[in-house]
Amino acid sequence: MMNKENIPKHIAVIMDGNGRWAKQRGKSRVFGHKNGVVAVNDFVECSAEIGVKYLTLYAFSSENWNRPDYEVNALMQLLVVTIKKEIDKLNKNNIRLQVIGDVESLPSKTRKILLEAIKSTENNDRMTLILALSYSSKWEIMEAVKSIAKKVENNEISSDQVTEELFEQHLNTSDYPDPELLIRTSGENRISNFLLWQIAYSELYFTDKLWPDMRKADLIDAIEDYQSRERRFGKTSEQIESA
Repeated sequence: MMNKENIPKHIAVIMDGNGRWAKQRGKSRVFGHKNGVVAVNDFVECSAEIGVKYLTLYAFSSENWNRPDYEVNALMQLLVVTIKKEIDKLNKNNIRLQVIGDVESLPSKTRKILLEAIKSTENNDRMTLILALSYSSKWEIMEAVKSIAKKVENNEISSDQVTEELFEQHLNTSDYPDPELLIRTSGENRISNFLLWQIAYSELYFTDKLWPDMRKADLIDAIEDYQSRERRFGKTSEQIESA
């Protein structure tokens, strides 16, 4: 049974398997993406209900731009339609929308609707829903490195002042805590360039279920698995017990 006193503050999700789900049904990949929205709604609602404060969804990676044009265009359109449809529900449920990634690379219409939704929900404080769009961790890290290097070059800071804390301040996620739990669906046991810095001590949970089949009960299962683990952060079990 889930311990309501030990809910991860931040959960990150790699939503994988839409294409395979659709293929199993003889449909196009776009059909899978559309049905994946149901799982998104379930995860958002459940997370808010049980007290998760941050939920990050890997919605579109930098590498996804290499997919066929029809699929990319359909995904961007689906994003616009979904945000328009869900914005009232986000406000009703006091959920703030945020984004990480190369927002400038998004189509202008998609970017406009996204920024409007972010502005509309900016004062909500029950939970923050973070969409990773046109995001890759290597891109994020390189952007942080270039930003810090420029400050050193301009004598705004010295190289001796470059610390982990300073580096984290230059990441897209600087306003959010690191995820305690990372969930990946579809049976793939890899991270796929997602939050590589931030998940250094996250608990990883992999499930064979394809994303469109995921529901609230599956999120609870992942959290219960998380709660069964001992999080040591490099320490021994004895040190954790005596703390």
